[in-house]
This record gives sequence, C-alpha cells and structure tokens, in this order.
Amino acid sequence: MSTQSFLTICMNPTLQKTLRFSGLVMDAVNRTATHRLDASGKGINVSRVLTQLGKTCLHLTQLGGAFRGHFLDLCARDGLTVEWVESGSGIRFCHTLINDADHSVTELVEESEPVAPETEEQLKTAYTRLLPDFGWVIISGTKAAGFSEGLVPFMTRAAKEAGKKVILDLRGKDLENSLAYKPEVIKPNLVEFASTFAPELTDGIRLFEDWEDRIKTICLALAERYACRIVLTGGAEPVKFAEGGGFGEYAFEPVQPVNTTGSGDAFTAGLAGALAEGASLRDAIAQGIRCGALNAGLLKVGAIR
Repeated sequence: MSTQSFLTICMNPTLQKTLRFSGLVMDAVNRTATHRLDASGKGINVSRVLTQLGKTCLHLTQLGGAFRGHFLDLCARDGLTVEWVESGSGIRFCHTLINDADHSVTELVEESEPVAPETEEQLKTAYTRLLPDFGWVIISGTKAAGFSEGLVPFMTRAAKEAGKKVILDLRGKDLENSLAYKPEVIKPNLVEFASTFAPELTDGIRLFEDWEDRIKTICLALAERYACRIVLTGGAEPVKFAEGGGFGEYAFEPVQPVNTTGSGDAFTAGLAGALAEGASLRDAIAQGIRCGALNAGLLKVGAIR
C-alpha cells in the first residue's frame, strides 16, 4: 500500500453534457457545434485530476441502466480505474450551458433514480475489500436516492479504524454524522458549509450579508471539537481554512473561466495530492487553487489538461 494512493467514492455518477454558445437566448432555439460528453460526478472528477497529477487512484461507485457501458468507456478513455456495483438504476444526465456573451456557466442537474435495495450492502462489501490497498479515502458529493444515512459514516469510521486518512467533500447529514470519526479534512464549499451548520446564512444558492464572523466561529469550534482541518472554497472568494486553533484565508487572482464545472473537485484533488506528499495546509491549498484554475480554463469538466 502506498501512502500516496487514493480510493475515491461517489455514489451519484453522472454523464455530463457540456454545450458552449456564443450567446444564449432564453425561450428560443439555441444551436452550437461546440459540445462534449464526459463521465462525471464529483468523485470521477477528483479521480480524473488525481490521475492527471500522476497519483494512484481507484474510483468506487454504483452503476446501472442502458448508459453504463458508455460511462465506463468514457472513464477508460481518461485512464480511470473504476470499480462498481450494480444499482439497477439509470445514470443521470447533467448539462452545463456556457454563454460566452456574458461568461456565465449554468448547470442543470438531474436528480438520481433510486438504487436497488441490495446496492448498499454490495457497495459496503466492495469498499471493505478495497480499503486496505489505499492510504487516502476521498468521499465526495451527494448520494443517489435509496442509500441510507448510515452509509457515509460507516465508510468514514471504517477508514479511520483502518488507519487511513479521510477527506470529505460533503454537506448535510452525511457530513454532520461523519465528523465524530475525525476525518483529516472536510472540504465543502462555503454555501454547502453554511447550509449544513448555519442555514440562516444562506438560501442554498448564495450567502446573505455579514456571514464571515459566524462562519469563522463555526469553523474554529468544529476544527477543535473533531481535530480536523476545514477548507472552504467559494468561487472567487478567498479560500477559508481552519487548523490547530487558527483560522486563515488564502486570496488568489481569479481567472476568466471557460467552464467552472468541476473546479471545486479539481481543487480537492490538488489539495489531497499535495497533503499526501507532506505539504502544509497552506501549500496544499495553493496546489488546489492551481488545479481549480486549470480546470476552469478548459471545456472538459473535472480536468487539468
């Protein structure tokens, strides 16, 4: 087992259709010759960037339906190693609409179909089998419908009991119920963090005014209680982080993006790869920012080249 090897988990795979328009007009027919289809989902995006960084990485997920073969073909083209269990449910499609006229990126997200009742136990069995071979576990994103609230805490606890380092890019109950097992790093974005721990600060899309002090207080309290490091991304906002009783910010020069979809996942991969190499949290954040910016400059989702 290499201490720089990564087991990534995402339980909501996606086929991501990206369409780029010179101008996008609502309530009208819009045509473009610039489009692509990629295997996606937060864990796939993290895995792709880790692989492009030269790291050993295996992705575990659930798959089913008529497009499973195409999903796996797209993963293979990107050099990804994927283990999967049968879900009996189709893979969802999500769409990214890029409007060059105003540099906007709009994401349309399908909710998942429920997985079959036996899928959770099959996923646990596969996870338990794979876990000894990896030094780091990264769990990202929402679960498909049909999984229990106990699944992510089970995975976090098992990884920690096996001496693995854990990064959680989650929100809601999955994050709250896993903190007791003391993951090394939690890395939701600012809105996801606020939605989980201070819902009065957000409508789920944006933060309201005067959120900074409250977020800082919560970060420091959680970092101390659960002996974890907290990293919060927020688009062009400086990255917020807490560790060892201290709180800091990492400002950076925003780039003019092509496609921001997957930039948070590219950040997670860069952060994780650097931490595995022994970097300080601040230096790992710098690598995360670099990877996120590289992703934003590409049409392809969740990639740095």
